[in-house]
Amino acid sequence: MNWLGDQHGRRINAGVLARCCSWEAVQRKLPFLCWLPNYSLQCLQLDIIAGFTVGLTVVPQALAYAEVAGLPVEFGLYSSFVGCFIYCLLGTSKDVTLGPTAIMSLLVAVYTAGDKSLAILLAFLSGCIQLVMGLFNFGFLLDFISHPVIKAFTSAAAVTIGFSQVKNLLGLKDIPRQFVLQVYETFHKLPSTRLGDAILGLLCIGFLLALKWMKDHFPRTYRGMPRCYRCSYIIIWVTTTARNAIVVVAAGLVAYSFEVMGLSPFVLTGKTAEGLPQFHLPPFSETAGNRTVPFRDMAQNIGAGIIIIPLMGVLESVAIARAFASQNNYRINTNQELLAIGLTNILGSFLSAYPVTGSFGRTALNSQTGVCTPAGGILTGFLVLLSLGYLTPLFYYIPKAALAAVIICAVAPVFDLRICKDLWKVKRIDLLPFLATFLLSFWEIQYGIIIGIVISLIIVCVPVARPQIKVIDTGGLNMMIMSGLSFPAMEYLRDAIHKSAFEVSPPRSVNLDFSHVNILDYTIVTGLGELIHEFQCQGLSLSFSGLQPEVLQILLAADLNGFKHLQSMGSGGQYEEGSTEPLLHNAIKTYS
Repeated sequence: MNWLGDQHGRRINAGVLARCCSWEAVQRKLPFLCWLPNYSLQCLQLDIIAGFTVGLTVVPQALAYAEVAGLPVEFGLYSSFVGCFIYCLLGTSKDVTLGPTAIMSLLVAVYTAGDKSLAILLAFLSGCIQLVMGLFNFGFLLDFISHPVIKAFTSAAAVTIGFSQVKNLLGLKDIPRQFVLQVYETFHKLPSTRLGDAILGLLCIGFLLALKWMKDHFPRTYRGMPRCYRCSYIIIWVTTTARNAIVVVAAGLVAYSFEVMGLSPFVLTGKTAEGLPQFHLPPFSETAGNRTVPFRDMAQNIGAGIIIIPLMGVLESVAIARAFASQNNYRINTNQELLAIGLTNILGSFLSAYPVTGSFGRTALNSQTGVCTPAGGILTGFLVLLSLGYLTPLFYYIPKAALAAVIICAVAPVFDLRICKDLWKVKRIDLLPFLATFLLSFWEIQYGIIIGIVISLIIVCVPVARPQIKVIDTGGLNMMIMSGLSFPAMEYLRDAIHKSAFEVSPPRSVNLDFSHVNILDYTIVTGLGELIHEFQCQGLSLSFSGLQPEVLQILLAADLNGFKHLQSMGSGGQYEEGSTEPLLHNAIKTYS
């Protein structure tokens, strides 16, 4: 009877454990279930403040970034609200905000050349790739893109984006998109600068920089501060935080005033589509002239962007999420972030959005305003929808010079070559992928990224192909391998053994100390068998010591003819079976 009771108790415990595990699995896939039960009124207040603050920033930035992407300005807003709602449900970072960014907009411009259908299709394809990466836990692939490559790409992109806006800042027309030609044509057409645009653009940059400086240097509030000072602080904080919106609105009012007087000193944004985007399938074909371009040709037109854009989107967003998670003491789930970004891009493509990712500037603003949960993004999304629903007719009067000023001030902090100094101090060879990526990105972005990754992987593979070998001569010749052995290292190991054992007079037997070796592959095992045979032909021996259990098991399974395993070194500096004493480290020569 007791046995039956114990069995029943075990069944109940197993059922409870199963339910707990299934609930944890649901929480991992729907992270909002983790924070929603503990949501408080204080969190609601902080999230409302953060959502409203980010909303004031995202609207003018979205208009400006659509200009970078070569698309009508309303596409920036179409791309700004879907991520706010999706990430609230699926995201694992309380700080990250998804939407259009300067770098992603530049990539969209490069691979779609301002074609709206291609940009929307690219969002769908990028989302599918990101979703698959998340479902199959491929987030680890991002670890193969080194920090120098990322910093080089973002710095080059900042220069490219910033300079691409000089034409709008000066009112120049017919400037090509290719960077080198763009630089040439911009300087060539400087005499054609429109004075009104130049003055307005420079004034906007000046105001933005001044307001940013005020925000960075304005004293913080403290307990007991007089009410009038506190009110002044709140006014200045709101003004400096919403500086992009204030500058764009002010520039629009100035332009409208001139238009009313019958003057047109500025290049304006012009007529934009009004209202919310319609929900429809992404364009899997498009009509060009009298012919229909099928999906296959559209994908070919996008080219490498189908791979580059989803990878860079994920990389940018995950890097931001990791940085703020570390700063604010919480953890993120990389694969869950992939799912959130992928689903955002897929659903966004049904609402005419182009590819989006995490925004560093808006995420930093979100964090600084004390956001508690991703729910702050809901208010941001509603502010964007309100702008689309009621403000789009007013976008006509926004000068392009003002949007250019917003973009230039947004990307300027991204340009950072101080890393070169750090790389020089820490590991100079890492300057190679940095410089290669930085310089080649001005020619073709995909080549810069790919070459940078390849050089980084070569740097990683060199120690694998050329492992460090210490030669210890204490009466017997002992060679200590300082890392695991994989197939690229076989010929290097063979040459080192030949040089130490056969190219001396008289030839000598060798013991290989595998104390630090925990990896062997088939090529290495086969090569070791050939070396053992070479030593036997010379009347010498090649023995092994310090073998870890898994390595010993591999060598025994290979059944090498003449394999000799010595466990340790005895009194005369020679290895003996059965002893467990360590090696004598003197008379050391190193191969590296």
